Amino acid sequence: MNILSKYMIIGVALTLFNLMACGDSVSETDQNREDDPVGEINDHPTGENGSNGETKGMLLTSQQFEALQMEVGPLQMRKMGGYVEANGQLEVPPQSEATITSVIGANIVAIEVIEGDKVDKGQTVAYLSHPNIIQKQTDYLNAYSNSRYLKKEFDRQERLYGAGVGSGANFQKSEAEYETSRSRARGLAAQLHQLSISPSGVREGTIYQRIALRSPIAGHVQKVNIKTGQYVEPQTNLMQVVDTHHVHADLMVFEKDVYKIEEGQKVTFSVQSVPGKELTAEIYSVGKTFEQDAKALHVHAEIENKQGNLIPGMYIQGRIQTNDAMTEAIPESAIASDGERSFVFMAVQEVDAWRFVPTEVVLGMQDGNWAEVTFLETQASDARYAQNNAYYLMAEMKKGEAEHPH
Repeated sequence: MNILSKYMIIGVALTLFNLMACGDSVSETDQNREDDPVGEINDHPTGENGSNGETKGMLLTSQQFEALQMEVGPLQMRKMGGYVEANGQLEVPPQSEATITSVIGANIVAIEVIEGDKVDKGQTVAYLSHPNIIQKQTDYLNAYSNSRYLKKEFDRQERLYGAGVGSGANFQKSEAEYETSRSRARGLAAQLHQLSISPSGVREGTIYQRIALRSPIAGHVQKVNIKTGQYVEPQTNLMQVVDTHHVHADLMVFEKDVYKIEEGQKVTFSVQSVPGKELTAEIYSVGKTFEQDAKALHVHAEIENKQGNLIPGMYIQGRIQTNDAMTEAIPESAIASDGERSFVFMAVQEVDAWRFVPTEVVLGMQDGNWAEVTFLETQASDARYAQNNAYYLMAEMKKGEAEHPH
């Protein structure tokens, strides 16, 4: 065999060896990708044009970030286990509700507010008018004038009696008449005060033809039960005012769970007027008597993060935390599944963009819309994660991987 033939044989052998090595490499890579589909996604370039081959994750521009209403934040420490479910409604304490009535029968001549208006304590909400109101002022003037006359007569009889020229009977009679008249004048003056009429103004000659109906507390007008021109009887419910500043959660706990409840426990609940938000409260009072029909106990909790339009009477669904154990948790909308594996997306802010990198986690206990998560690798203490749209991010990454095969 000549030298040329030998080199040709060696060249063919090397070529076959290289082809076999490449085949093994491709096969091994494909197998790894089948076992780790997310790892395959991470190895692909991402972004709008996929120009950066070393960058991992899903890139969203600022416009995309805002359009998707993305929420980014750190993991939260939550009590994920040990709770009692309790439903109820929003309430206010008795001193935060007021019913406005009239102490005298009269006609409504003006209404100054409508339902929903904010009012201050002592603010006029309506005006009343009736001949009875004028009669009260006339009666007071007569009683006051008569009291002044009898006071002078009493002083005169007192001087005569002191000088020994007047009878004791006349002195005692004048004294009794004066005291009776003065008491009547004082009583009528008190009635005028109840009608928001100044007795001193009446004494100076002013006769008020209408009176103001005032709110006894600050708050919002909840109901208006009157119309202009309507005659109202004394103690009729004319309006209701509620101060929602002290609105709280009134929950009903069934008999079987009462032993678990105590003051100071935390409550999480939701209301339809604040969709998608979770409110928190702390129990400050546990009832001591059962509602016989429901066999349940009232539990009152002060709301810590009041927001939105919280109105007494709104239905609430709550959970009372009975276990103090805290764990890392994230909303369920921040978790995406790929087969039997679960991922959250670490958020990294770049220039006019956000990058979301999938990070594998193990799910633990669930509480409502939250889930306990444990990371397979140590995470930075200041790491932030997408709080929603996880399935969208995962779908977009897989779509991008399909469009950019190796």
